Amino acid sequence: MSAVPNRKLAVWKFASCDGCQLSLLNCEDELLQVAAAIDIAYFPEASRAMRGGPYNLSLVEGSITTKADAERIKTVRAQSQWLVTIGACATAGGIQALRNGRDVREFASIVYAKPDYIDTLETSTPIADHVSVDFELRGCPINKKQLLEVISAFLAGRRPAIATHSVCLECKARNAVCVMTAKDEPCLGPVTQAGCGAICPAYGRGCYGCFGPMEQPNTGALSKKWQALGAKPRQIHDAFRSFNAEAPAFRAEANLYDE
Repeated sequence: MSAVPNRKLAVWKFASCDGCQLSLLNCEDELLQVAAAIDIAYFPEASRAMRGGPYNLSLVEGSITTKADAERIKTVRAQSQWLVTIGACATAGGIQALRNGRDVREFASIVYAKPDYIDTLETSTPIADHVSVDFELRGCPINKKQLLEVISAFLAGRRPAIATHSVCLECKARNAVCVMTAKDEPCLGPVTQAGCGAICPAYGRGCYGCFGPMEQPNTGALSKKWQALGAKPRQIHDAFRSFNAEAPAFRAEANLYDE
């Protein structure tokens, strides 16, 4: 990663668990190369030294869940040459999007002693629903090597080389046994974008869909296969309504099995 003079990076947090920001911090030795190649001007998770924009590259973690954040993301977009969303929350609403279509006030009354103090929107939505996004990096959390590739690509003025094929190819690359074939266990791998290295199937578990839908996923065919394996409609619904609850392909399939 070669140095580019006067390039500024900002990392922003919205509604999220901070896991994707930690993926950048977990780069360890590589992070030093990032810092040498670009000025990390704004990153509250890592430093109290925060400098104003404009920024060449903004990495945005988290979904939009409040009116204040819906306005704040517009400010972030206005001062960012490139804006990249990182993680399931920013790209597909995240776990918190499970509340979409439900009574949020009822949830608040159950969780909080004084729900009147809670100011929230009825929905949790991806960043792209509010501003234009230059690239979406999937994952819950993101793959740190993919993140480094994204940063390098934007510094070099090219499109990131991020795979869009399914997890199944990663299984074959690491000689992992197909859990649906060998164990009759439901797995989202055939419709989920690669990036995790097929962690779950490699340990004998079905894929949970952390990286969201691949390009043109055949979710209908997979659901039929799951049913043949004995999966109930509720199980299929819940599988597609998890980490990437608002990803259109997963949401549409889940809706077919909504009670």
